[in-house]
Amino acid sequence: MKLHNYFRSSASFRVRIALALKGLPYEYLPVHLAKGEHKQPGYARVSPSLLVPTLETDGGERLGQSMAIIEYLDETHPQPPLLPADPLARARVRALAQLVACEIHPLNNLRVLKYLVHDLKVSEDAKNAWYRHWVREGLLAFERELQQLPRGTYCFGDTPTLADCCLVPQVFNGKRFGADFSGLDRTMAAFEACMQHPAFIQAQPSSCPDNEA
Repeated sequence: MKLHNYFRSSASFRVRIALALKGLPYEYLPVHLAKGEHKQPGYARVSPSLLVPTLETDGGERLGQSMAIIEYLDETHPQPPLLPADPLARARVRALAQLVACEIHPLNNLRVLKYLVHDLKVSEDAKNAWYRHWVREGLLAFERELQQLPRGTYCFGDTPTLADCCLVPQVFNGKRFGADFSGLDRTMAAFEACMQHPAFIQAQPSSCPDNEA
């Protein structure tokens, strides 16, 4: 398999975590978002949406969107599972994951931040305040949801799930921008547990070959 991704992309990070959890080898293909490499003709032939990550399967098929990629990996390589077998538990894990992927991330990804600065002429300080605000609001909602669930080592139980694949990259990026994590006890406990797991260490941005780019 091949993974077209960017080391600081939280969506790419999610997929790297899933691949590492499942022990799946892949070829790492960097696409530098900050330099606009995702908009170049070569990458447009890989991803019509001009987004990362893109997974190329061994059969040559290309898949976009991190959540779809991770579920594909879970269905084709079911061990260890990233979604519970029970339908209700599976829905709860998906809901946690989507709080990050659908509620926080779209407001704070790179193209939104660039639009705020370049097109709307928002100051750098205001842009960073925007980022911190939406990370904080989203993770407070995440924390409230966790408080309604049985306590486990990770977000949902004692094995990493899709929810952990989404949470960890968001916390990483929040730390880069100086987000406020106070009062997020269950959330940060899950993050810390993940960061003791070899798969999350292997997938983190500092372990990527393009991390100095």
